[in-house]
Amino acid sequence: MRTANWTDSVSVLDRVTAVFDAFGDDDHGLGVSELARRANLPKSTVSRIAADLVAQRFLDRDGELLHLGVRLFELGQTVPQPRMLRQLALPVMRELQDVTAQTVQLAVLDGSDIVLIAMLRQPSTESSSTGPSPAPSRARIGGREPAHATALGKCILAFSPPEVVARLAAGGWERRTPHTIVEQTALVRELADVRRSGVATEHEECALGTVAVASPILVPGEAPTAAICVAGPVAALQPDRVAAAVRAAAVTLSRRLTAEREH
Repeated sequence: MRTANWTDSVSVLDRVTAVFDAFGDDDHGLGVSELARRANLPKSTVSRIAADLVAQRFLDRDGELLHLGVRLFELGQTVPQPRMLRQLALPVMRELQDVTAQTVQLAVLDGSDIVLIAMLRQPSTESSSTGPSPAPSRARIGGREPAHATALGKCILAFSPPEVVARLAAGGWERRTPHTIVEQTALVRELADVRRSGVATEHEECALGTVAVASPILVPGEAPTAAICVAGPVAALQPDRVAAAVRAAAVTLSRRLTAEREH
């Protein structure tokens, strides 16, 4: 939590970072006052920073509201690893969506969080007779969620060196919902199950009403950094029915990424 003392001593870069962090998962834009409140910075400071960021296209202005700008996305596209992974993954993701008719996500591990780098949303339901409507989702490309509370994160952690999990455990596990596994012994036991099956499941552990099934993308000789998953509403997605398809998609993508590395 940023305090008043923090705002007295931070650098310009820290202040800019605080402004970017303030957007979180908000898709509707933020006014300067709300940005200042979330960043714990003076409104006058945020106003000056925002004006500069708009001029450089790092923020977009729509009337009184500010949005993350297109230039941030453009810069993100220049990061080689996620860009190459997305390019290899999209055909596999489309096939997986065709099979499951659910949202398909691709994420990488960054510290104690997973970061979503690609997503194909569940096709919209034409009418109630065709099946349950999708549950509202906060998921967005570039969004972050705690790894231990997601199927994507758990399957990466399961194949990570034990010291990685131990280091994250030292910071404690955040409880996102009443179903989040935060007890260390229980989490270690679940990660062991994931290693045996090659598939991780998430039952309303990150967001109520949502389930997910994920499998890691593994390259021989490298630490796991990415995973693919199918996610959907509790009423529509049965993990046992999609687990084999998710696992097969992860294996296919792992092979393609390995071949790319060898080239």
